[in-house]
Amino acid sequence: MMIPACRLADLPRGEAFRLDIDPPVSVFHTDDGEVFAIDDTCTHQDASLADGWLEGCEVECPLHASKFDLRTGAVDSPPAKLPVRTHEVAVEDGMIYVRLSTEAPNLPPCISARLAGGPA
Repeated sequence: MMIPACRLADLPRGEAFRLDIDPPVSVFHTDDGEVFAIDDTCTHQDASLADGWLEGCEVECPLHASKFDLRTGAVDSPPAKLPVRTHEVAVEDGMIYVRLSTEAPNLPPCISARLAGGPA
């Protein structure tokens, strides 16, 4: 199922849009005009990647500067060690749609513990 995210015209190049779903997803519109979607939460600690810095096809986490490749989800710079999930993106009639990955997300320990009912 494709989830409508936002209109392409409402997402300027170099910016991100956060889909408030569980877990959240960020949609990025690069300076080159490409559109990518990845899990919004850094795999190191609970920080929104939509609030990070976008450079080319990489986003830098605003908390501890881990970098993630928007094309693959791979970690390009520590302290994060696990990749983020990537999601399929389609642009139809000016609307950005996201098809969520079926893989399990790599959530940071603080969120994993909270979801399991442990201390946050």
